[in-house]
Amino acid sequence: MRFWLSFLFVSISSAGVCAQEFRKTVTSLHGGRADWVLSPKETKTIAPDCPVSFSIRKEALSGGRQEGSELLILDNGKLQITLVPTRGLGILDVKLGEMRLGWDSPVKEVVHPKFMNLQARGGLGWLDGFNEWLVRCGLENNGQAGPDRFINNMGDEATMELTLHGKIANLPAQEVEIVVDPKPPHRITIRGIIHERMFFGPKLELRTELSTVPGSTSFQIKDVVTNRGAQPEEFQMLYHINFGKPLLEEGARFVAPVKRVTPFSDRAAKDVKNYDRFLGPTLGYIEQVYLFQPLANKEGGTTILLHNKAADKGTSLTYSLKELPYLTLWKNTAAEADGYVCGLEPGTNYPNHRKVERKFGRVPKLAGGASHTMSIEVQVHVSAEEVAQASRRIEAIQGRVQPVLDEARKE
Repeated sequence: MRFWLSFLFVSISSAGVCAQEFRKTVTSLHGGRADWVLSPKETKTIAPDCPVSFSIRKEALSGGRQEGSELLILDNGKLQITLVPTRGLGILDVKLGEMRLGWDSPVKEVVHPKFMNLQARGGLGWLDGFNEWLVRCGLENNGQAGPDRFINNMGDEATMELTLHGKIANLPAQEVEIVVDPKPPHRITIRGIIHERMFFGPKLELRTELSTVPGSTSFQIKDVVTNRGAQPEEFQMLYHINFGKPLLEEGARFVAPVKRVTPFSDRAAKDVKNYDRFLGPTLGYIEQVYLFQPLANKEGGTTILLHNKAADKGTSLTYSLKELPYLTLWKNTAAEADGYVCGLEPGTNYPNHRKVERKFGRVPKLAGGASHTMSIEVQVHVSAEEVAQASRRIEAIQGRVQPVLDEARKE
């Protein structure tokens, strides 16, 4: 394939290292290829001294409600990460050998946004396309559906119907670019831009990037939300990161450094003492949600972990509480056919309705032109020692603090 060989190679050593990074725009308002491949053979030309073969490919889907959806599949030599540019550059799943980060949703297609009706079932239409491992909730709002106030184009207070978890996951990326660093360790980056904007309304922009090093079992997500309008604007972001088997199973455990745990419902309150433990698939299970006040280390960072019953496989998320100060755990250990899943959800707020979060001062605002940056490092653990190391990091943050478990629902 010759169409991408427009970059210049300059030999700066006997090893023949490329002096200029590889850049390729694969999705653009100005047109792009529906199918595209950067093969392992071609990546060896880009990074000849890289000891690990990696590849990237873009695929167009067809059939049913996924007609027109696109996937971008990054294989770093160990991890295979599948992104969905059509759905806000969410992550469909992540695979490491036989281990998969993801879940088996009743929604089997990668649903194109043109088939979505977010107002369906009283504002719950977001669920019609929900099957990703990582799906962003936001940007104007990220919580429950229902009426809220806003200022209309006449300057008057009016009422609008918010839909569950907002719009950003059902907005296609307008620009998607791949960058490969020619210098060791040859970091691979996928960047995209998604706009949530309208006349007489929010003008929010999400610039997102996922990056990883060839051969590693980790990757980083960095998002920047910017208010492109002149007036101050509310925004919200929640990372809905969802796990099914093999990590989620009877006896699996959620580990996080916390000072307070608050149940989201009366049903969750009855089982608050077991908030960190999971059942196997359970017919008729009703979701349980818990809200956390997390603890941070002296740098302001925290780590949370989900591991299987044997504690020899897991995934940890490391991020800054200055950027994402609130944490939610969603437990939905229903029958497998109904969606056996749990969600680890760092956010700028809790997923209450926006008017509730506003009441408690948990809805941030961006001045005109201002930005907010959020980063998460994802590490996949494939041995008991790796899980134990992550657990020790969390224990060090927890220290001697004893978590307070609220026995009743609070907002």
